[in-house]
Parts: sequence; C-alpha cells; structure tokens
Amino acid sequence: MVFEGSSAAISHTGKIRSNNQDSGYAGANLFVVADGMGGHAGGDVASSIAIHRMEPLMEPLDQGYATTDDAQASLQAAATTAAGDLIRAARERPELAGLGTTLSAIIMVDEYAVIGHIGDSRIYLYRDDALTQITADHTFVQRLVDSGRITPEEARYHPRRSVLMRVLSDMDSDPELDMFVMPTLPGDRWLLCSDGLSGVVDEAHMLKAMRLGMAPGRTADNLLKQALDGGAPDNVTIVLVDVGGHHPLSSGTPTIVGSAANPSGLIAPSARPARTNWLHPVRQAANEPSHFEPAAEYLEELIEEDRRRARRRRVGWIAGLLVVLVMLGVAAFAAYSWTQTRYFIGADDDSVVIFQGVQQNLGPIVLSTPLDDTDILLADLPEYQRARVESTITARSLADAMAIVDRLRAGAEANVIEETPLPTPMPTTSPTAGTP
Repeated sequence: MVFEGSSAAISHTGKIRSNNQDSGYAGANLFVVADGMGGHAGGDVASSIAIHRMEPLMEPLDQGYATTDDAQASLQAAATTAAGDLIRAARERPELAGLGTTLSAIIMVDEYAVIGHIGDSRIYLYRDDALTQITADHTFVQRLVDSGRITPEEARYHPRRSVLMRVLSDMDSDPELDMFVMPTLPGDRWLLCSDGLSGVVDEAHMLKAMRLGMAPGRTADNLLKQALDGGAPDNVTIVLVDVGGHHPLSSGTPTIVGSAANPSGLIAPSARPARTNWLHPVRQAANEPSHFEPAAEYLEELIEEDRRRARRRRVGWIAGLLVVLVMLGVAAFAAYSWTQTRYFIGADDDSVVIFQGVQQNLGPIVLSTPLDDTDILLADLPEYQRARVESTITARSLADAMAIVDRLRAGAEANVIEETPLPTPMPTTSPTAGTP
C-alpha cells in the first residue's frame, strides 16, 4: 500500500556556522535527517553521502516493501554502504579524516514506520496532543542520564553534551543502528530534526507549534524561527511528516535540503587538517556545539572528568549553603540582640512585671524575658491602668519602664486609699435626765 500523507523539509545554516553540514530528505515514503561533522568540508561530504545512499530506498514505492523486515534490512544495508563510502573518502582525501554523520530515517511501510537511527539527531511523534521522543541520543551525556548520574535538564547544558558515542564514520565499517518498527495512525505527525533544533527549542515549545495544526511547511518554518530566535548556534534541519490528515497529499517528488542539495556536495573543497587530539579542541564560537566520536579508551577519562565536575559542583553547593546559613545566623543574632534593647510593662499572674524584649513571639521562640517582678498587684490598680498593663505598655528604655512602674505604683496606692472604708465613729453619750 502506498503511503498517503504530506511532508516538508527545511534546512538552515544557523547564526554562527559558516556552512551547512546538515542534510535532509523528504520523499514519498522515505524521510531522513543527517547531521555531518568533521571540519569545514568533512561534515558536508558525510551528510551528503548518507542522504544519497538512503535515496534509493524510495525506489520500491510502486510495489512497496514486502515486509517491514525487508525495509529494515534495506536501511541497515544502505547505512553500511554509506560508512564504506566515508572510509573511502577519508582514504582519498586525508584532510577529511574523522568525518562522520548522524542518521535518523523513517521508511513508511503500510501502517508502520520503520525507523533507523544513530547519533544525536532525533525523531519525535506527535499523537493525541502529546509529543514523544522516539529515538535515544547516542551521546556521552545520555549515558550519564541513563545511569542516573545527571538529570535530563542538566544534560541540556552539560559541557560534553555534543560528544557522540555512535555515528556513521570513517572509523567503523559496520555501524550499529537502532532499528525498530512502530505502528502509525492517521493524524500522526512525525518530526525528524538535527540537534540544531532540539538543542535550542525545548519540547514544550515544539508541542505548542504542533498544536497550531498548520501544514507541515508552515510548522517547519515556525520551528526554524524559534531556533533562530534562540541563537541557532548550529545548523538546523527539520523534516515533518503528516500521516493522512487534511493537508494536501504529497506528490511523491523528493525534497532534498542542506548540503545534499548541492550538486557538488560530494566534491569536497580543501579543508584544514583535522585535529588529532579531540581532548584539546580549538576554541569555538560561544554556544557552538562541537561533534566528536571519541575512541573507546577516552570514555573512562570523560566519566572521570564528569565525576570531578560533579564533586566541584557539590563542594560549591555546600559552600554556598554554609554561607547562606552563616548569613541567616548573623541576621537572626542581630535581630535578637535588637529585641533585647526593648522593654515593656505587662502582667505575670497577679502582679505587674517589667519585661526585656518585644511583645511578639516568633513561633515557639519567645522574644522577651521577665526583668523585674514588681510588688504591685493587678488587683490594686485602677480599672483603666489594669487594662493597659494586661495589654502591655511599651517603654522607650529601662528608665522609661521604671518611671511607668512608679506611676502605676502611685495609682495603686491612691486606689487602695480610696477603696479603704473610713472607721465608723463611736456614738457620744449625753447626760441622762435626773442625773445629779
């Protein structure tokens, strides 16, 4: 059965790179993204070779692939042939040594998507209003994420995020692709992209663009604009595929973008000699990703480097936490010391007390202590003074507090005198009549 759907492919150099080492392909049932690496010329050549080796996989369109297994076998064979081409190119042009490319490809076979993947280009599936990353990056930081050493968010900003562990290259004649088959449904939207998009635009913003429901071409333009607005430090290549849907159906005419679209893409211009020590690269433009495929013996060195970085990060966090705690302690001590310069008059059980501190408490922390328990009884105070003491009276200083107590004492004494009943006078006797 012939695949029915619509697609679009777009590629851009980005804002920092001087040339486009990406390539993309959108055909009737074949969709590919390749992100080349290996110097000014090597990346161009590598991605172009990969795309042109994939291109014949669209030839069985009329009769279709007999099974998804046939499509997988054809995809793996094309990748192996491309690796052989890279080896020959590096042998004939020594300055291209170290060239390589990522490869993410989909062949639509009946109601299935046959997927082949190597490197850090990605394939996403938008279905039921959710965006899911289908492929796994073959990178050093992804290994750290898989082993639990770092989080996915930390991986986005890790200094080694562009170190690739598996690619099509001139160092491996038998590349190992991740191969799998997934059922696909009408309304599905597949996104293939280089890390120039996924490294700048996060999944939340990709999802927002998908939800707009625009045709593949306009959606690809929207995603590219987001990458450019984000700085686009690397080449950006996007291939979008809609399964069925209400957008115009594909005519089957292939669209080739990036370096593979250049007719002379397989003729490499002269380039500077490749670096022989990937551990000491030439300084690059800010934010510009660099691609390497390290030899196996460097993996442990990279892991140890990451451990050292993690230790330094932990020490920094602990030191920062200690500084914050010390600052909080100093601030708390200063605040408490200030409260001890304040005084107020209050009640303690049945008497008037001078307190040192402030009336408010901080949770379970009491910010005042009794300083002088006077002998003035609350019961002796006039009613209005008793009410003031029970609601506390703020004093400006200890001397002011003592003066307030003196006034309260005077009020208490006057109130006691006023409330004390006068003695009843004795009756006077008058002489009885007839007393001699």
